[in-house]
Amino acid sequence: MAGQNQRLNVVPTVTMLGVMKARLVGATSGHALLKKVRQNVVVGFLCHNNNKYDDNRAAAAAAAASADRSRPNQFLIFPSSSSPRSAVTAAAVMASIGGNNLITSSNHLRHVDFITNLPSGAGKISHLNAVVLGEASASEQADLVLPSQQFSSQALVPSHQKYLEMYMRSIQDPAGFWSDIASQFYWKQKWPEQVFSENLDIRKGPIKIEWFKGGITNICYNCVDRNIEAGLGHKVALYWEGNGPGFDDTLTYSQLLHRVCQLANYLKDIGVKRGDAVVIYLPMLMELPIAMLACARIGAVHSVVFAGFSAESLAQRIVDCKPKAVITCNAVKRGPKIIHLKEIVDAALIQSAKTGISVDVCLTYENQSAMKRESTNWQEGRDVWWSDVVPKYPYTCEVEWVDAEDPLFLLYTSGSTGKPKGVLHTTGGYMVYAATTFKHAFDYKPSDIYWCTADCGWITGHSYVTYGPLLNGATVVVFEGAPNYPDPGRCWDIVDKYKVTLFYTAPTLVRSLMREGGVSFSGCFLSVYCCFLMIRDGACFYEVILLIAILIFITITQYVTRYSRKSLRVLGSVGEPINPSAWRWFYNVVGDSRCPISDTWWQTETGGFMITPLPGAWPQKPGSATFPFFGVQPVIVDEKGVEIGGECSGYLCLKSSWPGAFRTLYGDHERYETTYFKPFPGYYFSGDGCRRDKDGYHWLTGRVDDVINVKGQGIYAFVTLVEGVPYSEELRKSLIMTVRKQIGAFAAPDKIHWAPGLPKTRSGKIMRRILRKIASRQLDELEDTSTLADPTVVHQLIELADC
Repeated sequence: MAGQNQRLNVVPTVTMLGVMKARLVGATSGHALLKKVRQNVVVGFLCHNNNKYDDNRAAAAAAAASADRSRPNQFLIFPSSSSPRSAVTAAAVMASIGGNNLITSSNHLRHVDFITNLPSGAGKISHLNAVVLGEASASEQADLVLPSQQFSSQALVPSHQKYLEMYMRSIQDPAGFWSDIASQFYWKQKWPEQVFSENLDIRKGPIKIEWFKGGITNICYNCVDRNIEAGLGHKVALYWEGNGPGFDDTLTYSQLLHRVCQLANYLKDIGVKRGDAVVIYLPMLMELPIAMLACARIGAVHSVVFAGFSAESLAQRIVDCKPKAVITCNAVKRGPKIIHLKEIVDAALIQSAKTGISVDVCLTYENQSAMKRESTNWQEGRDVWWSDVVPKYPYTCEVEWVDAEDPLFLLYTSGSTGKPKGVLHTTGGYMVYAATTFKHAFDYKPSDIYWCTADCGWITGHSYVTYGPLLNGATVVVFEGAPNYPDPGRCWDIVDKYKVTLFYTAPTLVRSLMREGGVSFSGCFLSVYCCFLMIRDGACFYEVILLIAILIFITITQYVTRYSRKSLRVLGSVGEPINPSAWRWFYNVVGDSRCPISDTWWQTETGGFMITPLPGAWPQKPGSATFPFFGVQPVIVDEKGVEIGGECSGYLCLKSSWPGAFRTLYGDHERYETTYFKPFPGYYFSGDGCRRDKDGYHWLTGRVDDVINVKGQGIYAFVTLVEGVPYSEELRKSLIMTVRKQIGAFAAPDKIHWAPGLPKTRSGKIMRRILRKIASRQLDELEDTSTLADPTVVHQLIELADC
């Protein structure tokens, strides 16, 4: 480009509003060009040597890009032979802001040549509209983000060829593939010759999945003791970050073992034995993973209940699993709000007792930052303070060796469609699968610091806060508080504090942080100063307005960019499909366009990742979960259960089992078979819709029962508009006509209900049960809404029901 139009183009790569960083666009005059494509902000600064204020605008562009002086900025410089003065100006500005990272580039697609065949074997990349990891931001026009040579060369799976080699073996020889991996863990007794047995076809008899049956092991031993024996005793296992800044703690692997053994000994002393259930109702204190590991150590089955569920929901779970003990704490602070957990437990135990299920012991941890013990409700003879008993027990506890198919934990779904389901996971297969998926999906290295923002009350907290990371000897950050407290920069403050390299969170949080933004005083001052320069040098009105808009976009990301985040290496997304604009913001702004995103698809029932990118192995598409993990065979079927090949949309199913699959629904195997295996005999039915594009990439489209049919009303649609777009009758009619035209009259909604938001759990799951009740006007049957991330959404929906 150096010889075209005789100009110097300065392209600031600082972050813009919401999704994009600035990138070069063509221009033929001396005017700045602002082009907004959907949510993408594309900016070009042209510095022509015949324009008297080009130098100032080049300087303003570079200076604007450096509004955050806390870290070096990068620029792409395309030199011009005829504009030395402009070049000197830009260089001087960069020098003044510490711009040591000067990059010259003329070919950002140089890696495409050797990445033409996709891992699916579906064919060649159909278009080369791509960027390379670490070299440019992902714009709306960028369909692919290619791994850089540097990242791929150090990755555990460095190429799609290596992935294909491993994947094909996992499908053609699953017994050999998983046996080799399982052998890396400690087994008191190895499994017999038959590695697994399965029946996924309800027409052939009861559904059954077994892996490593007959093998004897213990997951707590493999998470803690094995790592200490490998010399990691002094390595940090857990960093704990409290609700408020300044409250923190640390446990090494040796210290973690001591704490686990003390609690395990106490549980044994009160009569908890192998196979007994223990309900854990704790916030994200270190005592939560400690309690999980203590139960696993003695063969007890833990059932963690998210410490946000109501007394009614907790009572349901207590009645179902009949625990020997409940472990809780007196209270927790979430942001500025205090939640009295012990009072919720008291109410739940009263409710469960009325059904004949009583609990003899309620072990209570004193969370002093939220409430003192003197203020805690207490029932003598049942309630016991953790600090009064647990520290008295010894640091060693014998391991209860269990069969691979013995139950490890119960995890109840959030009940979005009715009665909670007790998903039962067993020990051996889950251990192998959780560890392996964590290792490869995050490209884990022993030096990594890992942080997953999920709560252990959800499956993500089981597999990817506690078990998966610790089985790999990782250092894990455990965060008690809210990600936007005391301000929306808290996440990035924590990232910098602990030098987090692997960051795993939900799209709900990503979009929330996108919205909350923040404008700094320095950014506003800089905007005014740059506009003054332009007006002084004769810029027209429209150029000033455009620059103001650009600088506002820049300063609104200050809550992210005021922190370094240089430690970040891999990002991850979990909980729901991440929309492409949020994906790009996550990639461009949080990851500085240099961190691949593991956009994972899996479920409580699957135990671990099923479809996920492997960083460094193949190009990513914003919003796509890409390709299946080892041993996973996803298929897309039509309404009749017939597999569809090539580019298609339909119901996502899985054929053949995998080690991490759940084995049943606790106490209700019939419901297990009916829900997951009866809809499409021979397959596990995920309940999700999926689209496979022409390149073989998988795009999750959400739950297939998200279409709500209300008796007497037909199809009922809840519609959320882009921020700033007003509700109107014209828009309502336009939406209905668009559906009729693009899909068909059969799919046209009979009722459109404006929805500023949808009722979601904190993990991002839409509570369809609540939507159905609102649509049917059964408002007195809404029941429990305590699991919602924002309960006020329900009231807003009710108010808008007749609009």
